[in-house]
Amino acid sequence: MTSRRLTVAGRVALLIRAGLIAGLVLAGLSYPFAALAGMGVKAGSEALENMPEQLTEAPPAQTTYVYAADGKTLLTMFYEEHRKHTALADMSPYMIKAIVASEDARFYEHNGVDPKGVARAFVANQKAGGVSQGASTLTMQYVRMALRDSAKTPSEALEATEQTATRKLREMRLAVEVEQRLSKDEILERYLNAAYYGHRAYGIFAASQVFFSKAPRDLSLTEAALLAGLVKAPSAYDPATKDRRAALERRNYVIDQMLKMNAITAEQAATAHRTKIKLKLSTPPNDCVSVSPKHNDWGFFCDYFKSWWREQPAFGRTPQEREAELRRGGYRVVTSIDPKIQRYAMRHVLEKEGRRSPFAHGQVVVQPGTGRVLSMAVNRTYSLDQEKNGRHSDRRQDDDVKGNYPNTVNPLLGGGDMAGYQAGSTFKIFTMLAALEAGLPLSTSFYSPQRFVSRYITAPGPATCGIHWCPKNSSESMTGTQNMWSGFGKSVNTYFVQLEQRVGADKAVRMAERLGLRWRTAVDKRLATKEHASGWGAFTLGVSDATPVEIANVFATLAAEGRYCEPLPVISIRDPDGSHAVHGERLIAEPRCHQAVKTNVARAATDAARCVTGYGAARGGCGWGTSEMVYGVLQRPVAGKSGTTDGNKTAWFSGYTPQLAASAFVADPDNPEHLVGSGRSTMSKYTVAQTLRDALEDEPELRFTPPSDKLVWW
Repeated sequence: MTSRRLTVAGRVALLIRAGLIAGLVLAGLSYPFAALAGMGVKAGSEALENMPEQLTEAPPAQTTYVYAADGKTLLTMFYEEHRKHTALADMSPYMIKAIVASEDARFYEHNGVDPKGVARAFVANQKAGGVSQGASTLTMQYVRMALRDSAKTPSEALEATEQTATRKLREMRLAVEVEQRLSKDEILERYLNAAYYGHRAYGIFAASQVFFSKAPRDLSLTEAALLAGLVKAPSAYDPATKDRRAALERRNYVIDQMLKMNAITAEQAATAHRTKIKLKLSTPPNDCVSVSPKHNDWGFFCDYFKSWWREQPAFGRTPQEREAELRRGGYRVVTSIDPKIQRYAMRHVLEKEGRRSPFAHGQVVVQPGTGRVLSMAVNRTYSLDQEKNGRHSDRRQDDDVKGNYPNTVNPLLGGGDMAGYQAGSTFKIFTMLAALEAGLPLSTSFYSPQRFVSRYITAPGPATCGIHWCPKNSSESMTGTQNMWSGFGKSVNTYFVQLEQRVGADKAVRMAERLGLRWRTAVDKRLATKEHASGWGAFTLGVSDATPVEIANVFATLAAEGRYCEPLPVISIRDPDGSHAVHGERLIAEPRCHQAVKTNVARAATDAARCVTGYGAARGGCGWGTSEMVYGVLQRPVAGKSGTTDGNKTAWFSGYTPQLAASAFVADPDNPEHLVGSGRSTMSKYTVAQTLRDALEDEPELRFTPPSDKLVWW
C-alpha cells in the first residue's frame, strides 16, 4: 500500500478499528444492525482498499443566460438544473453560518468524517429502533453530490445515492481525501453551489432567485436560515405551500443552532423567531416559450438561435449533445437581436396585417458584412397554446382543425425544418449574378415578348407550349427590348428566361447555393442536382422555397459588395469562466465570411437593383421600377427586388442600403394555395421601407459604389 493510500485511508481505518463503522452504517441505513454483523474490521478494510483513491468531480450543470444585443436585456435562460456558480465571498455571511449550523456544527473540527457525530447517531438510532439521525458531514454530503453530478449512467447515479454500507464507506474515504486537498472554505463554496433547495433550484444563486428574487449576498438572517433548512428535505419544508408550519419550524431550528454555535446573538435569534416568512417567488424562464410577455415577439428569434446552436459542431457531435450543452454549459450569450430595430419591425408588420389573419406577414433584418440577424418580426404570438386559434385556412380540413394563428411556435422566418415559401421573381437576382459573373454586362439586351417559347422541357400545363415551357410577363407594357437595368427593375419574366438560357440555369442554381440557399423539399433537392439543374428553367422565376433569413442574407451580401457571411444570431458567447468560447482557433461568435462573388459583380447587380426602388441606376437607364415607393419612403440610397408568384400565392420585397438589408413576405404557411391577392402585393414593400427608414434615422447616409465599365457596356 502506498504512503498516499495509508494517509487517505488511515483515518477511516481508525474508525473501523474503533468499532464505529457499524454505527456509521447504521446511522444512514434503515435495515437492522444484524444484517451488517459480517462486516467487521477485515471486511471493512478490504472494502476500503478497493475503493477510488480520489474523488472525480465533473463540472456541475449550470444555467445558460441569453441576452439581447445590448447585453442587458435578458431574452431567456436554458437549463436542466437552474444553477449559477457563486463565490463564497459573494454570499451572505448568514448563509455560510446557517448551513454549517444546520448540517454540520463540527465542520471546522473534523477531517471529513466526524467520529463524535457517528457515535451520537449510532446511540440515537439504537434508541429509536431505526434511523432518526444521520452521520454525514458537510464534506460527505458534498462527496455524494459530486458523485451524483458526475454520474454518466442511471446506475452510477443510483450507486451515488443508494442507502448501502458500501456507499457510506466510499463517502468516508473520499471525504477524507477531499479534506486533504481542499480548504474548508472551498468545500463550503462547492457544497452551497451543488445543494438542491427545491423548485428546480440547484445552488445558492438559483435558490436566492427562486425564493426571494435577490442575489445570495443580499440574504438576511431569516432568509439564509430558511434556505439552509431546505437542504435536508426540500419538499417537506417547502415554504411556497399554503401550510408553512413545517418550513417555519425548520427555519427556527436552524436559527437556534446558529445561536448555540454563537454565530448570532440571543437578541438576533429572538427577532428572527418573530419574523414571518416573506417570499418573493420567481419562476426563472427556461427555453424560448418562457421569453417575457413584454418581448414575446423575440420568441421566433430565440427559436432561430436555438436551431443555430444545434448546428454548431463546437458544442457536441450531435444536435442532441449540443442542446444538452446549451442547457448545462453555463454560457453567457449576447445575441444579435437589436431591441430598437425589432420594435420598429414589429410595429410595421402589425400595421399591415394583424395577428388574427391566417396570412403570415414577417420580416428579417440582417447586417451586411457580419451576417448578424438584427430582427425577426412576424404577426404571430410565440406560444404553444392553440386553443383559441382560428380555423385552418384549408377548408378541406375538418371544422375543428385549428390554424397556426395567432399562436404558434413554427419557425416561420427561418431555422428548424420549415422549407419556407416560394420567393417568386426575387430569384432573378441569381440569374443576373450568374450572367454578370460570366462576363455579360448590364447592357446585355434581348427583345422580350409578352410570351416566350423557351428551350426548357416541362410537363403539360398552363405555361407550356407543347413540350416547352412558355412563361409570360405580368403586363404587356413590358414587351420590348430590355437590358439588365430595365429587365430587373420591371421584373420582366421573358427577359430573364432568355438571360438564363444564355448563361445556363445550373449556373443560377449554383449561385443561389453559394449565397446560402438550401433545398429542403424533395422536389427542390432533385431539381438542384447536377443531372437536373441545367433544365430547371422555372428556377429564375422563384418556384423554389426559401426562408426570409436566407433571402435577407442574399441581399446583405450584395450590400457588402459580394462578401457573404453566414447568418449569425450571436455577438458573443462566453464560458462560465468569462473567456470567449472558441472552436479550434476561431471564436464561435465571430462572423464567418468570404468573398462569394467578385466586388464588381456585386456592384453591377446593385446598380440594376437600384432601378427597382425608384432610386435610379448610376450607370444606365431604368425605365420604371416595380417598387418605386421604397425610395419615396426611405429617401436615401436603396436597392432591392420584389417577388410574387403565379396567382399571388406569396408577395415579397427585399431591400438594402450599405448598412442594412431586410426581407419581408406575406403568405399563408398553413395553406400555400391560399392566395394573398393583389391587395397585399405592396405590403412587404412598405414594411421594409418604413423599417429601414426608422432603423437608419440617426445613421449617416452612405452611397453605393457604381460598377466599373467592364460590366456596364459591351
